[in-house]
Amino acid sequence: MANEKKWAGLCGGYRTPYDPRNAIGKLREGDAKAAWDELWQELHHQGDVGEASYAAVPLLAEVHEARSVPDWNTYAIAATIEEARLNPNSPSLPDWLLEDYEAAWQKLQRLALKELPGAAEAELIDSIIAVLAFGKGRMSLGRMAMLADDERKELLEDSGWG
Repeated sequence: MANEKKWAGLCGGYRTPYDPRNAIGKLREGDAKAAWDELWQELHHQGDVGEASYAAVPLLAEVHEARSVPDWNTYAIAATIEEARLNPNSPSLPDWLLEDYEAAWQKLQRLALKELPGAAEAELIDSIIAVLAFGKGRMSLGRMAMLADDERKELLEDSGWG
């Protein structure tokens, strides 16, 4: 992962400098609500992400695995970041981060497959499916999984499938 100098120059969703490590540390220590509030606020803003958003994904995958607590936030924020990363207006994934980012996605898919059978909450199921879809290159399926159920129903009705 990046050295201190690289972390200092990373930007989040507002395209301003942001280091997600403190919030991820709170998550690791069990202060999940405060951590997720900050991470959702800083890593993604109206479809925008930054290099800090990409750098957070490997750390989040690591913490998710260590906590052993199925949390929809991990999957949903990773899927949100990945969807935004694919937008041509988003910054490119830095070369120095590519290997860690790809390994994190492999880990998230492995964890998702492990946690899906026991998942009961809609947010967890939907975000797991989004991660699995994005991880397999099925972008439209991933985007559909990220929609709220009423949005999916409306799309189906509008297309004559409802």
